[in-house]
Amino acid sequence: MTKTLFVSDLHGRISWYEKLFSTIESEKPAVVLLGGDLFPHPLRESAEYPNFISDFLRPNFLDLKQSLGDNYPCIMLIMGNDDYRSFETDLITAGKNRLWEYIHFKKISAYNHIIAGYSYVPPTPFQLKDWERYDVSRYVDPGCVSPEEGLHSTETEVQERRYSTIQKDLETLFGEEDLKNTICLFHSPPYKTKLDRADLDGKMIDHVPLDVHVGSIAIQRFIKQRQPKITLHGHIHESSRLTGEWQDRIGDTYAFSAAYEGPELSIIKFDPNYPEQAVRLLL
Repeated sequence: MTKTLFVSDLHGRISWYEKLFSTIESEKPAVVLLGGDLFPHPLRESAEYPNFISDFLRPNFLDLKQSLGDNYPCIMLIMGNDDYRSFETDLITAGKNRLWEYIHFKKISAYNHIIAGYSYVPPTPFQLKDWERYDVSRYVDPGCVSPEEGLHSTETEVQERRYSTIQKDLETLFGEEDLKNTICLFHSPPYKTKLDRADLDGKMIDHVPLDVHVGSIAIQRFIKQRQPKITLHGHIHESSRLTGEWQDRIGDTYAFSAAYEGPELSIIKFDPNYPEQAVRLLL
């Protein structure tokens, strides 16, 4: 059994991280996956942890590694659209010596599976654009801000902002590979599923009704066409309240979301060999 824990959208909440550390210690999983939106907003940084990576994440994971010894899991993570990309180098550096593996736009072999990470989401109404891409074209939903505008914490080429798409990225990352044993760690959910339902009912911009589904069309098409074994998602906190579901099935692919809007920490526990037995823990 390859016990795996998946969490997302912790947004720097100390109580949720403490619950995660405690669960890792008690469950002793083989793999832990963190699906982005890991950090507090810079304007809400705790005075106790002015540098969240070096002052909180690294020392706590080091303590966990010392406590668990040989039972310390393989930890892989990506960033999300609320995370400043300017933290990326520090995150990679702090995770050295197998404390964690940063896997955005990477594929890692673990326990007879390939685990791939991808952080970008389609354009949102928010100003931070570090982890936003056009989806399948340069279309932007009403009320959203294009990746060419907004704020960026790192320098990017104008051409990249203007012409890069999630669809092209997925083609580059996965090529023509057989994905039957691949687990995809996305931040965005796929479009028009039980995992991307936003609380936008009845809302309009300039008399145009807003789409209540805000996931990625490119990710939806990718899953339908390529059928990876499991896909993991976050980003849309209210979706499970609105649909009553934290998981979906797209062909043969099992799709799970750990995003949650309640006060509890949402953890998805599953064995990649038996995805139909996955459970959600609310702690």
